[in-house]
Amino acid sequence: MNAITKRQPRVELSTSALQHNLKCVRELAPQSKTICMVKADAYGHGIEFALNALQDTDAFGVACIEEARQIRQLGCSQPITLIEGVFNEAEWLEASQQQFECVVHQQQQVDWALAHPQIYQQNNLKIWLKLNSGMNRLGLQPDELLKAAHQLRAAGFELVLTMHFANADVPDHPLNQQQIQTFLNLKQQLESIEASCCNSAAIFNWPELHFDYVRPGIMLYGASPYSDISAAKLNLRPVMHLKSNLIAIQHVKAGQVIGYGSRFTTTRPTRLGIVAMGYGDGYPRALTHGAYVSIHGHEAPLLGRVSMDLLAVDLTDLPSTINIGNEVTLWGDNPSVDLIAQHNNTIGYELLCRLTNRPKRIIF
Repeated sequence: MNAITKRQPRVELSTSALQHNLKCVRELAPQSKTICMVKADAYGHGIEFALNALQDTDAFGVACIEEARQIRQLGCSQPITLIEGVFNEAEWLEASQQQFECVVHQQQQVDWALAHPQIYQQNNLKIWLKLNSGMNRLGLQPDELLKAAHQLRAAGFELVLTMHFANADVPDHPLNQQQIQTFLNLKQQLESIEASCCNSAAIFNWPELHFDYVRPGIMLYGASPYSDISAAKLNLRPVMHLKSNLIAIQHVKAGQVIGYGSRFTTTRPTRLGIVAMGYGDGYPRALTHGAYVSIHGHEAPLLGRVSMDLLAVDLTDLPSTINIGNEVTLWGDNPSVDLIAQHNNTIGYELLCRLTNRPKRIIF
């Protein structure tokens, strides 16, 4: 039995895995520039870690100016695109000075650009003109976009036509072709405009749509953009491994209940392992039957309800040599974060982004 001297949930982050996944993007889209999405603290992986690992990217993409400021404060001088654009005139001026390229998706943002073109243009920045091609979240309608493009070009701005897929993870969804056709029609009308429409799933689905820029997100971090294709099958490596240790073992008779709510009753004598990990660390509480952890390569099913600091797993069918102090993998190579997400009726993106700061970060 190993001695436990401290509670030690941890997040292990692999630099080589992140670089491998960027290489995969380059191989899939060799003629396009790559804008690595690092919004939401690099999908929960830590922005400083991601910047250091992704130095070979052409640019970074973030949601808003606050995230771009953080990148500059960390000493990174690479181009940055604000995917939601700016939210007021002062932010437009700051973006111009700090050399942040802006997505423009509404007329008010167009007006700010037209009112203050000089610094933006002096820094050779491009405006990313967002088309609402059918997702109906952000973007200008086709007629509005053509008008804005005419105004901005007349004022001397260089433009990139962009959009976002609503169902890129479902390649045969009928809205995909509608969005593609709308985008291609606008691209043709605007003549010789640069273009970008591919997120992670679209990078795999439509090589003919890679155009000038691709915008990988979840695939960089080694999770799958699909619900029915694993990251491993896509040649992606998990960047994050969430780990902890067994801190106690209980021997429970048949007919005993486990955990809060007494939701699980044992049907046999059970060797129960207690893991120092819970929703206070960011591990999901609302897991369905079938979720498991890995201990020395063996799968140990979760039993009962995940609590704030602890969870219970079934060791009964595992080797008796597994004991207190042994390392436990909550997600990583096996199980993958996508599998745990499926058992939580969500997607891997959410689990990665909602980890708390309690687990220690370890970079290797």
